[in-house]
Amino acid sequence: MPTSLAQTPAATAPLDKRDWIAGLEKGLTLIETFDAANPRQTASQAGQHCGLTRTAARRYLLTLAHLGYVATDGKLFWLTPRILRLGHSYLDSARLPRIAQPYLQRITSGTQEAAYVSVLDGDETVYIARNSPNRTMNAGFGLGARVPAQVTAAGMLMLALRPTEVNDTWLDQASLKPFTSYTITSKERLRVEFARIRAQGWSISEQQMDLGYRGIAVPLLDRDGAVAGGLNVSMPMGHESSEDAVARVLPVLQETAGAMRNLI
Repeated sequence: MPTSLAQTPAATAPLDKRDWIAGLEKGLTLIETFDAANPRQTASQAGQHCGLTRTAARRYLLTLAHLGYVATDGKLFWLTPRILRLGHSYLDSARLPRIAQPYLQRITSGTQEAAYVSVLDGDETVYIARNSPNRTMNAGFGLGARVPAQVTAAGMLMLALRPTEVNDTWLDQASLKPFTSYTITSKERLRVEFARIRAQGWSISEQQMDLGYRGIAVPLLDRDGAVAGGLNVSMPMGHESSEDAVARVLPVLQETAGAMRNLI
């Protein structure tokens, strides 16, 4: 069974107190309070979301505004496009997104479906590379998109390949939100699915996040056999059965993942 490189925040290496910069942590936490539900915030609102006083939050926000990452009208604050530099720094510097692109093109050519590479960040799937046929170029997940791992094929796969004790702890604490009537919200059923995925070495997810869509995923392993990410396709279900979709797509995914292994 492959080992997993994916770590939850609790599994990261301990840091000596002398090396900890609290201000950096607070600044990054403050940035993360901005989302679809909170696109513009006062200093008080942003501070409440991350445990800072209004005065402290305002100082951090004004510093971020001075650096160009935040804009303000004097009362409200919001992120600027400059914040995208942080995410693109990862995409530009990490090897996996650059290595994956020609292989994703091969998958799309062979299946006519959207192909993705994703990694696990905590309990979220993060998409770091993609390629789509022209007919769906504007559909699907964009680079950097984050979704709960348990509702995607690649996320289910990467969760399943984590150590059992990690998943047991996660399941004990997780709140499983339903996105559709097909979303798995039973923790016992998830345990069964994880066991099935570990045994067969690939995963399929149908309509768990979006009605009418199916995902099929295989692991991307590095040279040591550790899980570096997930390789998947996403497709409209149409009239194709699950069995026919797997027979058509899975061999292409497995062959591609095998070809990438010595490069990761």
